[in-house]
Amino acid sequence: MNKRNALKAIALVAAWTGVTMAAGVGISGCTEEAKQTFNAVDMTGADYAKDFSLTDADGKVRTLADFKGKVVVLFFGYAQCPDVCPTTMTEMAQVKQALGADADKLQVLFITVDPARDTPTVMKAYMGAFDPSFIALIPTPEQLAVTAKDFKAYYKKVDGSTPTSYSMDHSAASYLYDPQGRLRLYARYGSGVPAMVADVKALLKSS
Repeated sequence: MNKRNALKAIALVAAWTGVTMAAGVGISGCTEEAKQTFNAVDMTGADYAKDFSLTDADGKVRTLADFKGKVVVLFFGYAQCPDVCPTTMTEMAQVKQALGADADKLQVLFITVDPARDTPTVMKAYMGAFDPSFIALIPTPEQLAVTAKDFKAYYKKVDGSTPTSYSMDHSAASYLYDPQGRLRLYARYGSGVPAMVADVKALLKSS
């Protein structure tokens, strides 16, 4: 190879290297731009809380597949809860209202940790007090133990002054699933309505 051809070869290599590096920067930039940010804790890829099979207040067995195409917000609680549960359900009703035209793309699920008292009649009335579209799931005590373990959710009976006046300690966070049924977010209690609305919209947009 003569000197002129050698210089041409070096120039071509340099030009190709520059194009490759520029492309790499562009790809990296697109990846960073596409990365989503949420208010709740991002749990994408978690290997638990993937599904359930529980009976609703109408006696129908439900799984996550029933709600494909919707963002699902799942919460553990009980009807006689004095504060956390009614506050969370009230906020979720406000979230649904704030979604406007996309309201029907949100499904709230409430798994009771007190199946002894939370009968189908009780849970229908309880859900209806917040939003008729909210669905209560009523596990057997055995199903509750398995489901709570799978979701890493906490619950414990706290005895009261009488056998029926007990309360239930329980986890206060919500699990959010995207329209494909994948666990994506863990929203801590007290995060607020605007933060939840933004996260639900982000999950809907990502689908």
